[in-house]
Amino acid sequence: MQADLNKGSSLARLCIIALIVVTALSAAVGFLWLPSVKADFNARGVWDSICRAAGAPRSWGGASGGVQTPQVATNVILLPAMARTADSAVLGRGATLALNCTMCHGALGNSRSNAPNLAGQYPEVIAKQLHDYKTGKRSHALMNALSAGLSDDNIAELAAYYASLPKARTAPTVYGESLPALVRVGDPMRNIAPCISCHGGVDQKLGAPWLEGMPNAYLTLQLQAFKSGARANDGEQQMRNMARNMTTAEIDQVALFYARKTVATQ
Repeated sequence: MQADLNKGSSLARLCIIALIVVTALSAAVGFLWLPSVKADFNARGVWDSICRAAGAPRSWGGASGGVQTPQVATNVILLPAMARTADSAVLGRGATLALNCTMCHGALGNSRSNAPNLAGQYPEVIAKQLHDYKTGKRSHALMNALSAGLSDDNIAELAAYYASLPKARTAPTVYGESLPALVRVGDPMRNIAPCISCHGGVDQKLGAPWLEGMPNAYLTLQLQAFKSGARANDGEQQMRNMARNMTTAEIDQVALFYARKTVATQ
């Protein structure tokens, strides 16, 4: 009986030792060997390797390796007051300021180049983009330089002036089956909302621009920039999330739809 107990005790010790060895080997493989064969491995010691394997930062604060503050897409807070119609004095000052914009955006806000049309654009849209250019949240060599000298009042005046001009309308007023699928119904399975749910036609979301009549090349470029992440001034990544899942053909189709030749104005 005693021999059986001794034999069982020895077997238990062997099992414990084997478990310790397997655990040590597994830890060495998981925390040391596997991370070290990664091409971007740059840990400096066992602790760094453990943190890397566990998905935790090496340092929870400080200048080196600490928690990074997420980049803010825009500093602009959109408010309903930004969309209100301005008085004539504000429009007059905006018209004077707009003389500096005519070379690219046209004498009455309708561009003959690949710059965006501003005539009839929602005022909060223009104001937001100018603020983003001014703060560097949106990049364009010329616009960053021109917006740097604008005060908040100047930006509001420009936005009000361009919003007062008649907008181009190129798409049909009745949205039926002839519209591109992404414009009309989107693609819920790919997390793509219909364009008309934000950009007019069915509803206009505060801060979402009027797209009809925009130059084809401009729309294509912006969708591609959102898709790649090169443009990132959309709050909560709204446009990046849409464009990321769009194919090149779909981007071309949507841009062509909104950029069709003007058939009427309102």
